[in-house]
Amino acid sequence: MSAELVQYTFKDAVALIRLDDGKANALSHALLDASHAALDRAAKDEAGAVALVGRPGRFSAGFDLSVMRQGPEEVAGLVRKGAELAIRLFEWPSPVVLGVTGHALAMGAVLLLTADERIGADGAFKIGLNEVAIGMTLPQFALDLARERLSKRHLYRATSGAEIYPPRQALDAGFLDCVVEPEAVQDETIRRASALGATLDGPAHRNTKRALRCAVLEQLRSGMGG
Repeated sequence: MSAELVQYTFKDAVALIRLDDGKANALSHALLDASHAALDRAAKDEAGAVALVGRPGRFSAGFDLSVMRQGPEEVAGLVRKGAELAIRLFEWPSPVVLGVTGHALAMGAVLLLTADERIGADGAFKIGLNEVAIGMTLPQFALDLARERLSKRHLYRATSGAEIYPPRQALDAGFLDCVVEPEAVQDETIRRASALGATLDGPAHRNTKRALRCAVLEQLRSGMGG
């Protein structure tokens, strides 16, 4: 796992995964591979909960544009890898809490739709699915997750309308569950992950989540061809 891109720590049954490429946390092959490696470690550690956070001011700007400009085959490969990470988080057996430390756009915003809870940073940050505004069609897996997690009142605006939300409006749209001061995001994410992991019965949480999400997971896997 690339220590420069993803840091992993395990304490008090919580796996803390921190994305930090030093820039916008663009989802490159390397960052996605490192994220999967961190989740492998969380599974091996039998983490009671996962806290996934970004770097100050940036959760993720979405897919790495340097790859997205290389052609259809390269785009398809990166999008598939991003979808695999989204599905893995969406079906993760223990609670997953995201610390949305700043901007979350495109695939970065899609990841917000996979977690059990999302703690956002207050401030002049942009959150949303801006693909249509930049000439890209939202992939089917992103639309499936948007239908499942976003408010119906915002679904068109947030997808076909490519609306970008500040954090407090992102609460109403369904991208976030609460907003705190930026410097408090990581601590609050860990605290909430710890509380969920300690309070919830593991098998009961896993089975209930699976029952709630099984139809969507079937759609997601069908769209992936598996």
